[in-house]
Amino acid sequence: MAGEMVRFPSNGQEAEGYLAKPASGSGPGVIVIQEWWGLVPHIKDICDRLAGEGFVALAPDLFHGKSTSEPDEAGKLMMGLQIDQAAKDMSGAVDYLLGLDAATSESVGSVGFCMGGGLSLYLASLKPAIGACVIYYGALPGAQPDLANVQGAVLGHFAENDNFASPASARELESSLKSQGKQAEFHIYPDTEHAFFNDTRPEIYNAEAAKLSWERTLAFFRQHLA
Repeated sequence: MAGEMVRFPSNGQEAEGYLAKPASGSGPGVIVIQEWWGLVPHIKDICDRLAGEGFVALAPDLFHGKSTSEPDEAGKLMMGLQIDQAAKDMSGAVDYLLGLDAATSESVGSVGFCMGGGLSLYLASLKPAIGACVIYYGALPGAQPDLANVQGAVLGHFAENDNFASPASARELESSLKSQGKQAEFHIYPDTEHAFFNDTRPEIYNAEAAKLSWERTLAFFRQHLA
């Protein structure tokens, strides 16, 4: 079934997001966090795919209606993102999901891509309700999460050839999480580029890595959000 745009409270204001529910009507909740392009069809499609797998998925619109397909414009939108406002919007999305009858889990998952990957971990450091955090080649502009506050398990997917989120930085983050006593498992996918999961970008999409990472993500959510 197709998702819908919904509005929810965000620290005294209102935010908007794309909500997709499974055919059964209910399931564990997952927050989906956009790339620097905005809340584009690809991100909505990921919500729909999660709904097809039995999850209630919500993607908050962190750019408040703006989106682009131009890298220069996307860079400006990302640099203009107020981290504190994004935190309020994402936190509001978590609270909204937890309040839905459709969301059956007591904790919520998060998955983000590129900018959203960094924000996925940042959200996990802000909200103890994040029981499972997935990072796709995450790079976070302007804020570093306090890893000590991350309560949930963390799964990371990174590309071998990536200047934004290098394998070295991924391994460093993984070891930092583990040294804090956190459950973390990071995968580096050989012969892949940054954004290898994005099937709307054929020049870098890697079907094999995308499939494997998706299977790992679904298994991870099922394990920790059951």
